[in-house]
Amino acid sequence: MKKLTLLLSFILTTTFLQAQKYYTKEGFVGFEASVPSFEEVKAKNNSATAILNTENGEFAALVFVNGFRFKNALMEEHFNENYAESSKYPKATFKGNISNFSPEEDKNYSLKGSLTFHGETKEFNNVPVQVTYRDGKYFLKGKFMTKASDFNIDIPSVVKSKIAEDIEVGFSFELEKK
Repeated sequence: MKKLTLLLSFILTTTFLQAQKYYTKEGFVGFEASVPSFEEVKAKNNSATAILNTENGEFAALVFVNGFRFKNALMEEHFNENYAESSKYPKATFKGNISNFSPEEDKNYSLKGSLTFHGETKEFNNVPVQVTYRDGKYFLKGKFMTKASDFNIDIPSVVKSKIAEDIEVGFSFELEKK
């Protein structure tokens, strides 16, 4: 009887915790580092994985770096081989928490956490994120600024004037109950 009670307790706890998690494998992450009068430096990835724990606001996302798509195939190749070194550093991850998250409130929150890219980790303390709940799904959307130098990426002087120092990173996730 004691074993049955423990097993039932474990199953109910696991089910309850899983019910609090929302997930996607089709999230959007993009970035832009364009400079006026030069070719657009912009890429997007529509296969980001993300998970939100609505019980405590924990949030995590993962993107495969070689999944970023550019308008120009040569630019994509240079990005993967020379800058992101995606064969050496195949993924980028974000782990953090939505501050004061309340699953009942659609509003703008602050996302805090660490982004790991190109083997380097940078802390972000105040990323604005809009959270809405509709039709059984959570929608998260936001953007923030960073620099290539934050992740130990050197831009050669020959192209430095064609790439913005400040890079805008945007994200959008439609998360369903796991």
